[in-house]
Amino acid sequence: MASMKEIRGKIKSVQNTRKITKAMEMVAASKMRKAQERMRAARPYADKVRNIAAHMSDANPEYKHPFLVKRSEVKGAGLILISTDKGLCGGMNTNIIRASTAQMKSWSDAGVSIQTTAIGGKGYGFLNRINAKVVSHNTHIGDAPKIDDLIGSIKVQLDAYMAGEIDVLYLGYTKFINSIKQDPTLVQLLPLTPASMEQSEAEKKAYSWDYVYEPSAEAVVDELLVRYVEALVYQAVAENIASEQSARMVAMKAASDNAKNVIGELQLVYNKSRQASITKELSEIVGGAAAV
Repeated sequence: MASMKEIRGKIKSVQNTRKITKAMEMVAASKMRKAQERMRAARPYADKVRNIAAHMSDANPEYKHPFLVKRSEVKGAGLILISTDKGLCGGMNTNIIRASTAQMKSWSDAGVSIQTTAIGGKGYGFLNRINAKVVSHNTHIGDAPKIDDLIGSIKVQLDAYMAGEIDVLYLGYTKFINSIKQDPTLVQLLPLTPASMEQSEAEKKAYSWDYVYEPSAEAVVDELLVRYVEALVYQAVAENIASEQSARMVAMKAASDNAKNVIGELQLVYNKSRQASITKELSEIVGGAAAV
């Protein structure tokens, strides 16, 4: 059995660890609320751009943007993988990386060439480890990135799609459900599906007017659809950050609870050792007195 001094040292060490995890839990909870606000603030912009682009596409049915046209054969595929820069957020990164790896394996088995973009240090490190073709990356984006910070990395994949180097583009991120649950999500970004551009009756009425185009309807639709795709990626990044803070808060809470249990167990062992020591001393005193 460990000595009482060693046990006291262990208790002190775990108590210090618990203070750190408790502080990290509180910081993550605070950041999570701010991240949720940013996530909700990003949604109306993407919805507005989608509605205008959908309305203009309906108004000009003779023009089909390449983003809306499904290609007959998939020879190349692109993947934008969004992960975190920091750890200590449970299995969040592992889950989205596992889902992305499964998709990449299915492409590889079908003989499809793959090029990737990494947003976040953990995903970038993983893609480098498996020797994936990384055409662009963006790390250390912080807790409140701006869309301008991401456009460079996204544009590389959009240009590759327009040039015919890739025929589909997927987006992998962790979707925020609530503070307890986050889902690894892999969605097709390009070509845009009819469902993603579909408008409700209320939206159709709200955008029922016609437009005056300058220089042309095609140029405006081209620009709008690029902005829409960029907004979708930004929305995914915002959700991923909210998921990261939620996952970290839950992980740190679990760590704090485990530390509390360990402290309780060590305290019990310490008390037993102390009791045994006192009993031994009393026995020696009584034995000595009896001998006298």
